[in-house]
Amino acid sequence: MDWKRLRRSSNVQDRRGSGMGGGLAIGGGAGIILLIVSLLFGGDPGQILNQLGGNSGQQTSKAQNDEVLDFTRAILGSTEDYWGPVFQKSGRTYNPPGLDLFTAGTTTGCGNATSATGPFYCPNDQTIYIDPSFFNDLATRFGAKGDFAAAYVIAHEVGHHVQNELGIMDQVQRSGDRQGANSAAVRLELQADCMAGVWAHALANQSNPIATPEDINEGRVAAQSVGDDTLQERSRGYSDPESFTHGTSAQRDQWFTTGVKTGDVNRCNTFK
Repeated sequence: MDWKRLRRSSNVQDRRGSGMGGGLAIGGGAGIILLIVSLLFGGDPGQILNQLGGNSGQQTSKAQNDEVLDFTRAILGSTEDYWGPVFQKSGRTYNPPGLDLFTAGTTTGCGNATSATGPFYCPNDQTIYIDPSFFNDLATRFGAKGDFAAAYVIAHEVGHHVQNELGIMDQVQRSGDRQGANSAAVRLELQADCMAGVWAHALANQSNPIATPEDINEGRVAAQSVGDDTLQERSRGYSDPESFTHGTSAQRDQWFTTGVKTGDVNRCNTFK
């Protein structure tokens, strides 16, 4: 993914190492942030350390954190550049979300959050919250490697913001239908996957594409890796459709792929 050609968003806040900090850490994860970028982008952390020498640990930490920040700003910027014109064509104004990077724990408009929460969107303050250690977990624990896998996660959360802007999220929340294989909550998540796919379509179908077919496949693998059935079978040995909140791996792949193939947000009606 040639993400370095993308415009950087000014709506990213780097709150790593500040705020609530390690006081709310649950079960590790945040402690591996120093290696995130080298692992995520296929580098060799040991080689980087050897090349820097001397204060290599401190310098590598700063360089990698800067790379994470730069990557996040680039991906969020690309979503702004996509959704802005889409909203404009329908006579609306797109108000971009904020995105906060944090380590261990943070305060949000939806309450306190920790790394264990995973990436999420808070409609109360219209902000996406991500502990970048999740990207490393995505690659090492779930087998979803590559920068586009991480980009898919951001684009999915932006999809929730789009739903919030359109009033879809509010309707689902008021319905109270928040769990089960056919619930409104699952349909909301699958729609966000489709919206991420529509954004990916735009990156892959430029005259000088940002995303390659290999990148798109990384996004598909990421979508499959976080299906309810896959996660539940991994953790408990079986899956319980009545407790699903995000959809199966097959469904998540299907709807992301629908967005990629059509490039049409109108084809993302998972509620039909």
